Amino acid sequence: MDREWNDSQPIYRQLRDRVVAMILDGVLKEGDPLPSVRNVAAEYRVNPLTVLKGYQQLVDEGLVETRRGRGMFINVGARNLLLQGERQKFIGEEWPRIHATIQRLGLSAAELLNGSSHPSSNPGTPETSESDAPESKPNASTPRKEER
Repeated sequence: MDREWNDSQPIYRQLRDRVVAMILDGVLKEGDPLPSVRNVAAEYRVNPLTVLKGYQQLVDEGLVETRRGRGMFINVGARNLLLQGERQKFIGEEWPRIHATIQRLGLSAAELLNGSSHPSSNPGTPETSESDAPESKPNASTPRKEER
C-alpha cells in the first residue's frame, strides 16, 4: 500500500479504499487475512483506532468478517460484490462525465479503441492511408528479378 495520504478524505476511508483496491486487484483473495491493525498502524504511523475504523467499514459492507481471536478475513464473494458496486458507481458517476467529454471532443469509437488522434492531425502514423504512403520500394528480403 502507498504510504502517502491525501487531505481530501479521512485516513480511515483511504485505508478502506486501499484494501478494496487490493481485493479487486487480486492481491487479497477470499479467505485471506487482513494485515493486523497493529501492524498497519505501526507501518503507516497512524492511530490503531483509525485502522480499526477503516476495517470496520469493510465489516459493515459485508466484505470482511471478524474471527474472534484470529483476526479479520476476506469473505467469500467479496470481490464479486465489490465489482458489482464499482461497476454501478462507474456507470452512474464517472461514465456520464467521460461520455460528455468524448462527445465534446468528437472522438470516434475507433479512435478510442486505438488510442490515437484523427489521421489528418498525425501524418505518418499508421492511420495514414496507402495513397499518402511513399511509393513502394522493393523489399530487401524479396529477391529482385535479376537475383532469381
